[in-house]
Amino acid sequence: MRRRVLDVAEDSFQARGYHASSLGDLMAAAGVTGGALHHHFPTKKALALAVIEERVAAAVQETWIDPVRAAPSALEGVRAVFEAVAAELERQGYVRGCPLNNLAHELSLADADFRLALADIFAGWRQAIADKVRDDQKIGGTDPDRFAALTIAAYSGAMSMAKTAQDAGVLRECLEGLARL
Repeated sequence: MRRRVLDVAEDSFQARGYHASSLGDLMAAAGVTGGALHHHFPTKKALALAVIEERVAAAVQETWIDPVRAAPSALEGVRAVFEAVAAELERQGYVRGCPLNNLAHELSLADADFRLALADIFAGWRQAIADKVRDDQKIGGTDPDRFAALTIAAYSGAMSMAKTAQDAGVLRECLEGLARL
């Protein structure tokens, strides 16, 4: 039941946002009672923090951190991720944006706990890319932390633009700009 509630909340927060997702709607979609929901998540905030810490962090790990670490070089890892995400968005036919970015835009100023949980994910993501650059002799002279920050900023901005335009092509445009650096 806990997993079902997390699934529903994750999808709703991504599709409609945290503030537009009522607990009543989440309970109905998950097919649970208020008592059952509150047994696992005493508040809507607790549910959102669980989504951030368990689902969004896992998605960043799976989509970004693991592929970059496994790639032969930082640039090849970044390229592979941008291409894979663009291809998946084109396959599904719509762009809902990056779950981390969507929640960061909506919740970072709303609550310090949300801000810290989201910042931790960004920090881990940035560290993974920077570490790969440090290990990568092909990108000599590049400041690893700046490259990581620029990569994340380019991806985040590209996802926002792709969501607005409903066109994943902007991801490839930003990738080409990064590759030229």
